Amino acid sequence: MKTLAVIPARYASTRLPGKPMIEIAGVPLVVRVLENVSKCSNVDRVIVATDDERIARLVSSHGGEAVMTPPELPSGGDRVAYVARRVPSDYVLNVQVDDPLVGADMIDPLVEALDADSSVMLALLVKRIERMEEVEETSVVKAVFGADGRALYFSRSPIPYPRCGGGVWYKHIGPYGWRRDFLLDFASSEQTPLEKTESLEMLRVLERGHTIRCVPASRDTIEIDTPEDLIKIEKYFSGL
Repeated sequence: MKTLAVIPARYASTRLPGKPMIEIAGVPLVVRVLENVSKCSNVDRVIVATDDERIARLVSSHGGEAVMTPPELPSGGDRVAYVARRVPSDYVLNVQVDDPLVGADMIDPLVEALDADSSVMLALLVKRIERMEEVEETSVVKAVFGADGRALYFSRSPIPYPRCGGGVWYKHIGPYGWRRDFLLDFASSEQTPLEKTESLEMLRVLERGHTIRCVPASRDTIEIDTPEDLIKIEKYFSGL
């Protein structure tokens, strides 16, 4: 199998308990993401990795595949790696359960980027920032990359710094596309200094000397993390 997509779906959430099961425009969030990913031509298999039987049953009831992961796993990335160890593939996509707008136009290009260059260990999406307030927001991860799309750095700070005024900024959004062997090695490696400082795992990839390809996205997304995000996404689907 070439491409495995894994959707980590944890029940516990400080701001939105049971988030994967919350209905978005009448469809449970995890089901909406699962259906969107299943439509991608470059994805061969989709698995929801969850620590909760309720989520697993919900996924199964909608014809999806769920794998139970140990509840003590610290992150969604660890759940993805847990599944990847058990399901052989060439590539592994980590698709966030909080992204109901993810689609083929965001996922298929990541697989194509991995196909195009064997030196790329991780491919991810970047979107040009249109709202300038996002440049200063620490929750928005800014990306700097070369003309060939090779990532130079990621930061929560406004990079590049507008020393002469003006500028163009990009942010990281959406799913990750990993080479499976690299993901498994990455998941068992120690955190690196810059990663700890910024709390950004992609910096571990760069600090270890590996290549990340930044793939420009033509549209933005709405990630569901807070009650306010639920209002935004409902307005989106209602056309307001």
